[in-house]
Amino acid sequence: MKTLLQTANRGIEFAEKSIIVFSILLIMLNSTANAIGRYALGQSLFFSEELNQFLIVGVTFVGFAYAVRRGRNIRMTALYDALSDRTRKLLLTLISLTTGLLLMFLTYKSVLYVQEVKDINRLSPALQFPVYIIYAVIPVGLAMASLQYLIAFLMNITQKGTYLSLDVQDSEAEDIGV
Repeated sequence: MKTLLQTANRGIEFAEKSIIVFSILLIMLNSTANAIGRYALGQSLFFSEELNQFLIVGVTFVGFAYAVRRGRNIRMTALYDALSDRTRKLLLTLISLTTGLLLMFLTYKSVLYVQEVKDINRLSPALQFPVYIIYAVIPVGLAMASLQYLIAFLMNITQKGTYLSLDVQDSEAEDIGV
């Protein structure tokens, strides 16, 4: 089971990295071209700001899923660090489950929102591009992050050690032999 998850995890991680890198490079190229156009040629790219906004949405939500996968999401650990290893594992397991379920709920709500935007046929002002296609990355990113938390939950209830994600163990925790 863990081998299958690791194989799928590597493929999804590659896709996330590719999306993030491509988006950031495109933001850089778009911003540079816009600056050159504005200052050297006296004319900005009419779509530049809009395109960057779309790309930032993608980087934000796919990047969130990637951060969870790598155990690099923001965590409040002052109380957590003061707990015993067994209590830490229990707390992290509970946090992983509740966060995964909350993100799944937010995924559902964001799918409804994207559907609503699609139904009203909203187009972006400059590019006249269907906005729902861009916003579709929001439920995808939330669902991917939710799955990472739920995988961490499964790892914590089935494996020794305290897991932040499939491949990342909490460095503070020792094997406690659950």
